[in-house]
Amino acid sequence: MKQLHLSDKHLYFNRELSWLDFNGRVFEEAADPQAPPLERLKFLAITGSNLDEFFMVRVGGLKLLIQSNSQSTDITGATPAKQLMAINERAHAFCTRQYQCLLESIEPALAAAGLRRLRPQDLPESDRSHLQGLFERDILPLLSPIAIANGAAFPPLRNLSMNVAVRLAPHPEIPRSMRYAVVPMPQMLSRVIFLPELRPDELRYVLWEDVVKLFAEQLFPGANIAECVAFRITRNGDLTVEDDAAEELLDDMKRVLKARRTSDCIRLEIEDCASKKLLRALQQELTLDDDSCFLLPGPPGIAAFMALTDLSGFEELCRKPWKPRQAAGADLRKGIFKAISRKDILLVHPYESFEPVQRLVEEAAADPDVLAIKITLYRTSKNSPILAALCQAAQNGKNVTALVELKARFDEERNIIGARELQDAGVQVLHGIRGFKTHSKICLIVRRDSDGIRRYMHFSTGNYNEITARIYSDVSYFTCAPEYGQDASAFFNAITGYSTLRQFHKLDMAPVGIRTRLLDMINGEISRHQAGQKSLIMIKVNSLSDKDMIDALYRAAKAGVRVMLNVRGICCLRPGVPGLSDNISVVSIVDRFLEHARILYFHRGGKPQVFISSADWMTRNLDRRVELLVPIADDDARKRLISMLEIYCSTQQHKGRVLNADGSWKCHVSNPTAKTPSTQDAFCAEAQEDEQLLEQNRRTVFEPVVPPPRKKRKKG
Repeated sequence: MKQLHLSDKHLYFNRELSWLDFNGRVFEEAADPQAPPLERLKFLAITGSNLDEFFMVRVGGLKLLIQSNSQSTDITGATPAKQLMAINERAHAFCTRQYQCLLESIEPALAAAGLRRLRPQDLPESDRSHLQGLFERDILPLLSPIAIANGAAFPPLRNLSMNVAVRLAPHPEIPRSMRYAVVPMPQMLSRVIFLPELRPDELRYVLWEDVVKLFAEQLFPGANIAECVAFRITRNGDLTVEDDAAEELLDDMKRVLKARRTSDCIRLEIEDCASKKLLRALQQELTLDDDSCFLLPGPPGIAAFMALTDLSGFEELCRKPWKPRQAAGADLRKGIFKAISRKDILLVHPYESFEPVQRLVEEAAADPDVLAIKITLYRTSKNSPILAALCQAAQNGKNVTALVELKARFDEERNIIGARELQDAGVQVLHGIRGFKTHSKICLIVRRDSDGIRRYMHFSTGNYNEITARIYSDVSYFTCAPEYGQDASAFFNAITGYSTLRQFHKLDMAPVGIRTRLLDMINGEISRHQAGQKSLIMIKVNSLSDKDMIDALYRAAKAGVRVMLNVRGICCLRPGVPGLSDNISVVSIVDRFLEHARILYFHRGGKPQVFISSADWMTRNLDRRVELLVPIADDDARKRLISMLEIYCSTQQHKGRVLNADGSWKCHVSNPTAKTPSTQDAFCAEAQEDEQLLEQNRRTVFEPVVPPPRKKRKKG
């Protein structure tokens, strides 16, 4: 057998292509003909949104490297130029699949069910008349056509905004002249325009750009229009803060947000009916090569169809919504602090309600015995009740500290606004350690209890966001254990002040401790296996791309340790390589909820250690972010997470795809079309059973038992 060395580039997958594979797994949900059509449309829109961000960040970053003539290589030895070439090939093929699915499968299914998109050529005269009135009254006053070419500067079109490109016929006096214009879509207009109802069981709509194309002559009176084509541009979003040069992080983030509005264009999406003349004119103005132009057989911007997925009256075309359940282990009737002081609480969202997390902050804000609240905020909702509670706490005289991460990509503007609101309310707002993004999820409450000062903690794998908590699968852990409290205080002192980071009792923190702890745990399993003890590693993360961590898992598997992985997205590890990784299995789950929890299990010779973490196994998380690794001390919570990992890492599950050595992902269930419950459906059923059991226990303890009515005895 050939001797394998970890320097061999063929032992790893490219990060960018692995991400595109992940988006392909999301697309499989859209392509599933057994799924409800609006559910399919939702997943298709997600693939579009995912691809938008991928181009803004990953492709944008590669293009910057290419412009700087960088010859750096990735884990597989590929240069930026080689990676970009492979990405473009995959992305063009993927777009073809997207539009084939939309136009040939999803839209016909929706039309058959009464939700129909009309093209301009399909509009009856009555609808044309209605749209003309609408256009003249509500749309035309908002439009501002902009001439391009002939020396005029190209307009600063918004990133991902919809536009119509217009080619005007040559001027009569200048036969060969080419005249072009762009009509940008105003931000306040909806892309979807609904038509008058003709039948009670049908809802018809047109797209904004089609209406503009219908009546474009009103925008250019006296000119002959040769063609109108919808298009969209993507700008480079990989603009980062220069931490060493910036005197004020807040001012620097505002500069980055402003720069993104006019950054280089890196992708053009345009209808494939565009003439070569119009296409070349746009390419020249945007400085784009052919590979960066995507000719589409349908409307650009597939992500916009998400607006249709929650229409009232079409619930039968969607999957039945899930209502998070009350957890059996979180009885909050006597207050959240009483509940935590009785026992550590583990919650798994969205199967179980996010309400206890929200209540922790809200009760702390109102409780006169609470002295201080400290929290890290990465992504919050628009009208966040947690931010409102923090403001109220500060106004109530409590010492409130919030670390607001301004560099949460594409949420920077919202976080800047939130930080200002908190400051105005009297909250001490900080922005973390310069040079490091704070990605940890922790809330610390300092309270005066009857027996003295006590610290209550909440640790999580997800954000303090009640909206995403309904669609992301995450883990929450509440405790008031003293050692965790000491570590939590030390953590906040380290990231908000100048204290030296001392050794934690329970927690580990990146960038100084998590990598070392994980490598020690993996090496410990190797040593125990070599000593004849049972060994096992089970890991659930969103991404696995760090070479040192992959190599450690390779060494463990080669030594005989069973390694079971659940990786939602990027996975650069190649399983199934004989003599190296044939002890490793990799499963990915794509289903109704976004798998977001990071859970880690090490057997340790029968004394299992289980962790939750905010960190993925990526170099950026382990070396350039402030993250937390939290051990689970409670026996019941630990057993529950191990049980969940056994299901997550099983290669025989509905909605689970298994990674093969050749890079393909396959569903290994014998009959994938069978009506077997998925892992997430099973967790939903379990949460429902727990809630029913909780209600039964409550009635048994707190409600009098009413005996059934006795039957009247017959007189004898």
